[in-house]
Amino acid sequence: MNGRNLMRWSPFRDIDRMFDENFAADVDFMPAMDIYQDKENVIVETAVPKVDADKIDINVENDVLTISGQREEKKEVKREDYYRKEIREGSFSRSVVLPMAVKGDQAEASYEKGMLKITLPKADEVKPKKIAVKVSGK
Repeated sequence: MNGRNLMRWSPFRDIDRMFDENFAADVDFMPAMDIYQDKENVIVETAVPKVDADKIDINVENDVLTISGQREEKKEVKREDYYRKEIREGSFSRSVVLPMAVKGDQAEASYEKGMLKITLPKADEVKPKKIAVKVSGK
């Protein structure tokens, strides 16, 4: 060998790179999210560091939870003085379909140390109903 690295050719590598570079710049911030349940609630925890609580909006509609808000940078550093800038400022929005029906109007939220916790009471289960089959003509 002549010391050159051989890399397997992938026809999609350049396309993937193009999408990563172009679309990553358009996304300001998308918070990571954990969703779990206890006996009575669906609980959603999401990391939204450096966001003021009054800049966060939470909406539940048709069992879809949407968290949106605004992260504002308050540094006095000029853009050209950065070596690397990965912490994004600007608006964000994240919507997820909840795993079950919830009582969105009874949801509660708390915010501590950059973690948002939303507790959504589960909707009352619909009780199964046995339906008798009638035989016609008898």
